[in-house]
Order: sequence, then structure tokens, then C-alpha cells
Amino acid sequence: MTSAPTTDLSGRTAVVTGGAGPLGRVLSDALASAGARVVVVDLDESACAATANDLHGSGHVALGANLLDPQGLSHVVEAVTDLGACDVLVNNAAFTGTSGVPGYAVPFEEQTDEAFAMALGLNLTAPFSLTRRLAPLLRAGGHGSVVNVSSIYGLVGPNMGLYEGTRMGNPAAYAASKGGLAQLTRYLSTVLAPQVRVNAFAPGGIARGQDEAFVERYERLTPLGRMGTEDDFRGVVTWLASDASAYVTGQVVAVDGGWTAW
Repeated sequence: MTSAPTTDLSGRTAVVTGGAGPLGRVLSDALASAGARVVVVDLDESACAATANDLHGSGHVALGANLLDPQGLSHVVEAVTDLGACDVLVNNAAFTGTSGVPGYAVPFEEQTDEAFAMALGLNLTAPFSLTRRLAPLLRAGGHGSVVNVSSIYGLVGPNMGLYEGTRMGNPAAYAASKGGLAQLTRYLSTVLAPQVRVNAFAPGGIARGQDEAFVERYERLTPLGRMGTEDDFRGVVTWLASDASAYVTGQVVAVDGGWTAW
């Protein structure tokens, strides 16, 4: 009788983009707690260092890089190549808007081409580029796993009634890029098989101090009756990264309290 596969990631190297952000820190911690050496990639190098220093275990790497910049992407690839291993790639970095680029989380008619292009650049082009360029390392280890972070809004259209009377918005670029990431997941799962598995998970709304009216509406429409927390995604990223999901590829797992089940 063979032993059952586990979520143990000892001896493996995991690269997490957006690794110093609210969700990225938790995903990095989950993988480190499972035994992985984690490469924390984010725009702010000092935040990367702080995150890496706080992780369970030792040998973690902080890597500051702008993934909207071709040189930033090359910097990540070169640094990871120098490490000599990439067993897990978590494409988590996401565009959240910036004061220098108007027209993102605003009414549809006010959304701009520039913001749309930047969101696709970070949410979709960067995962494509990093996966393509790190594929040799992912293949070499014999158990490569790519985990893309999509969204429920990559699976379904937005319920704009949630936002009525609030200052919140739902950008078209977010939905388009996260939907594209879900399809890129399916594409890569066939192209990189059988050496590398490629999956995604689609988070539901994460509680981060949103307008009370939005929260009340969202929770009323969620079967489990609450918004998510970052900790709700520890299990899925560890499972998809590890041999416990060795026969799973090309899937987008909704982790949304049942939001997309209606």
C-alpha cells in the first residue's frame, strides 16, 4: 500500500507575487508553515523583507520588483533562477488602482483605457510572463504547481446593487483580467502537463472595513452568511501547491462562502 500524499512542502521553493499584501502575507505564511522556502515578491522591498522575516522557518527571500515593468519581471526571473529552484508559483499580485492613474474603481463611463491596460498588465500579463519564463524550473523539480489567484468576478458578473449608496466600485478591468486568468489557468494546465499542474482559486469578498451597507447586502447574499477573511485561503493554497492535489489540474476552485452557488 502506498502512503497518502500530504500537504508537506519541505524542501520546495514557493514564489508568491504580491506576497507582502494583506492576502499575500497569509498565503506566504501558509506555504512557509507547510515547510516551503518562500520568495516574497512585492513592489515595496522593505515590506517584503518584513514579511519574509516573520515567516515560519528560515531561508526565505525578499524580492522587491515592479511587475508592471519588464525589467521588474526580468529581475524576478533572474533572482529565482539564481536560487536554482521554483516548485510553486503563486500569481497573487493584483492591481488595486493608483492615484496616478485615474479611471479604475469608478462608474463604468468614467473608467479609462489606461487603467484597464494597467490592470490587465499586472493581473494577467505578469502571471503569463512569469509562468512562461519560470516553466523550466517548475518542470525540473518534478512536482511543479502554479496557483493563480482569480476572483468570483472572474466567474460571474457583478451585482451592482451591492454598491448603491457607497463610494465603492467594480471595475471592468478587474472582471476581465480575473476571468482571463481563469482561462489562462486552463490553457497552461494542458500546455505544461504532465510535469506541471496549474490551478486557480477564486476568492469571494474579503472583509476589509467596507461600507456597512455593502457588507450587509453581501452577507445576506452569501449562503455561509459572512464575508471571507484572509485566513480562509490558507487551506486551498497549501492543498493546490502540494502533492495532496496531485491529480488536480486546470481547475478554478471558488472559495466564496457559496456566493457563486446561487
